[in-house]
Amino acid sequence: MIERDSRHGREPSTLDGTQTENQARVGRRALFISSPDLWRTGFGGKHPLKPERLARTVALLSGYHAFDAPGVAVMEPRPAGDDELTLFHTPDYVEAVRGLSAGHDDLPAHRYGFGRGDNPVFRGMYEISSLKTGGGILGAQALLDGACDVAFNFSGGLHHARPARASGFCIFNDAAVAIAWLVAKGRRVAYVDIDAHHGDGVQDAFYDSDRVLTISLHQDGHTLFPGSGFVEDIGTGAGEGYSVNVPLHPYTDDAAYLAVFHALVPPLIRRFAPDVLVTQLGVDTHFRDPLTQMALTTEGHVALFETFAALAEMPWLACGGGGYNLDVVPRSWALAFGAMSDQTFGDALPDHYQETYGGQWLHDHEGPPLDRATRTQVQRHAEAVVADVRSVHGL
Repeated sequence: MIERDSRHGREPSTLDGTQTENQARVGRRALFISSPDLWRTGFGGKHPLKPERLARTVALLSGYHAFDAPGVAVMEPRPAGDDELTLFHTPDYVEAVRGLSAGHDDLPAHRYGFGRGDNPVFRGMYEISSLKTGGGILGAQALLDGACDVAFNFSGGLHHARPARASGFCIFNDAAVAIAWLVAKGRRVAYVDIDAHHGDGVQDAFYDSDRVLTISLHQDGHTLFPGSGFVEDIGTGAGEGYSVNVPLHPYTDDAAYLAVFHALVPPLIRRFAPDVLVTQLGVDTHFRDPLTQMALTTEGHVALFETFAALAEMPWLACGGGGYNLDVVPRSWALAFGAMSDQTFGDALPDHYQETYGGQWLHDHEGPPLDRATRTQVQRHAEAVVADVRSVHGL
């Protein structure tokens, strides 16, 4: 049985009028995987992937007393072992990350994808990346043990890392490792990635496998890193038809995105009939994200999270992912955990959180400034991509 762990770094707060609006329904048992060690270091203050977004998420959920709700447990992650990391990564790469993390300057960092820009080397990167990956395996194990119904490894979702190379802010690919672990346990896995960037590392890990269905909805690769993820990329060999890509037009808004999602994702998952659902919940699709050109709001995010919750009649492992606006990420991921744990939070942010980080509302009170012509163009593209995916995948 999972024991509640009080060492997950939640901010102290007193019960106020806002927090009494938190409503929890006993139903789904939710595990939140967290430790202050996850945000103690990172790529550096000028890098877009700021550890503070994790600290803020925990502070916000703590302010809402989300971890005290019935059916909710919190556990600290443990580092992934070499035998687990090498379920996806090469032994040479694991050793290189360990050495670079320890300051071994004689190693060829560029050979492994490190250097100035997206993936600078920093002290302790092996330890923190291993911890994030271990969190995914911890969640997967808890699900298979029947200790919870959904596990949220919110520090994970690092979907670009390759077997022998860092990529796109990602050092170890926690999702690919966790899925490989589940497959080794005999499970069929459906992986759905809603990050604005294509989930290329996870897709390629299982591109020739019929044990894993990968679905990635993302901003069109012609307009955004990593420049991949097109409808015709469907897998190879035994995996042909098990990779699904849904490239979306820049400035896709809530209405268009949700129409595409509902038209494709539920029927694909039902047809595949997985044993476990794994989702990557990147929230860089938000209209205020500085690195992308999508146009979702927290309302759209909630609709997606609630749909996943409705689909998850099977064990559900949720990972974090992208999101580079420090105001948006904690709010969206708090809403995600609310959907996972059957909780509804008051719209006014808790007093302590407001005093520390600013902001006022949990939900967006304004949307993207899109004109009619842009919305029409987005809608037409959405309809076209649904038709293309249906045709290619026989829906």
